[in-house]
Amino acid sequence: MTQHPTGALDVTPTPEDAADTSSTPSSQAEPSTTSEVLDLRKKELIDQVVERTGVKKRDAKPVIEAMLAVLGEAISAERSANLEPLGKLRVTRSKDTPNGRLHVCRLRRKKAVSEKPTEQTKTAPAPLAERDS
Repeated sequence: MTQHPTGALDVTPTPEDAADTSSTPSSQAEPSTTSEVLDLRKKELIDQVVERTGVKKRDAKPVIEAMLAVLGEAISAERSANLEPLGKLRVTRSKDTPNGRLHVCRLRRKKAVSEKPTEQTKTAPAPLAERDS
């Protein structure tokens, strides 16, 4: 997975991902498409929130479901949402289809900060030129 300058994520599997079969049990069948591997289901979302927060699942589930409902209603109303750390979501197009309403959204995320700057790096002057090695 790589991040483009626009902030979009490219989730196209790399050759290294395809070669790495250590995490896939041999008894399971391989999914037919990449989207099956990358989908985050509600159950998995709830489990991850419970793991990160330590809240009981029975307490977290209604809150997460309500949050998803509010987010879905905002997207249906074509409202922009600024939800850090998720990012800024904007509905760019919407159209009715036979299966429901299709919303095309743009999500802009800030670059991930690897570590907080120290006091020394905050006040250090920027170099005027790169040094030759």
